[in-house]
Amino acid sequence: MTETVLPQRIVTTPPPLAYRLYSVWYRHIRVYCKHLISNGFPPFVEPLFFLAGVGLGLGHYVGLIDGTPYLLFLASGMIAPSSMFTAAFECTFGTFIRLEFDKAYDGMVSASITVTDLFVGEMLFVGTKGFFFTLAVMSVFTVFGLVPSYFAILTPLVGFFAGMMFGALSLFVTSFVKTINHFNFFLTGCLTPMFFFSGIVFPITNLPEWIQWVSEVFPLTHSARLIRACCFGQFSSLLFFDILFMVAFTIVFGYLAVSRLEKRLIQ
Repeated sequence: MTETVLPQRIVTTPPPLAYRLYSVWYRHIRVYCKHLISNGFPPFVEPLFFLAGVGLGLGHYVGLIDGTPYLLFLASGMIAPSSMFTAAFECTFGTFIRLEFDKAYDGMVSASITVTDLFVGEMLFVGTKGFFFTLAVMSVFTVFGLVPSYFAILTPLVGFFAGMMFGALSLFVTSFVKTINHFNFFLTGCLTPMFFFSGIVFPITNLPEWIQWVSEVFPLTHSARLIRACCFGQFSSLLFFDILFMVAFTIVFGYLAVSRLEKRLIQ
């Protein structure tokens, strides 16, 4: 009699969650660093152009804002949008290209990476970009003596969480977009008003009361308030509300974005 040997079933254990998220983050970092100079140079220069054009020119007419020279007020505010714009562009145009044109996600989810791992890792990546861009702008302003407090060293940490927050929002927007040109509505209709009505260029207390309430809905308002508090070393209990808002906003929109993108990726 011959003995029949049945093939053994190989059971594989997926990698730990931390390793899966790291693999997605590391993949994006490797791609980003291939053109590190062209990618990393703008955050060191762009804020200076805006600061020179608006701060030096308009500062002579504005004077003091709450006892602070306008140039210092503007510099502390200009640190916040850097994380917003880098996360928004990465998780709109970048995500859409990887999703629809490069089909990079198809190969990634065919491995041991779930769709949730994929986009949470992407949010961690844009959080890292937010950290780097915030650090870059803060470093340049520090060299010019525009950051008066040592607590400004905390601003890159705020930039990290702000990057994740705007990454979650941008992924949510991307889940609806069918053609890449539709992102212009998000950039022009959402990010631009957010930039001007979040206390970056002028205090929101100078606005009509109903616009002040609308400004509190903008996520940039809360990250800008935290960064400005770090730059001047002036902390208050209101900042706990800003932290809670950023955490809740990231969780809610991150969950909605992953849920919608999972359906879209599978289809």
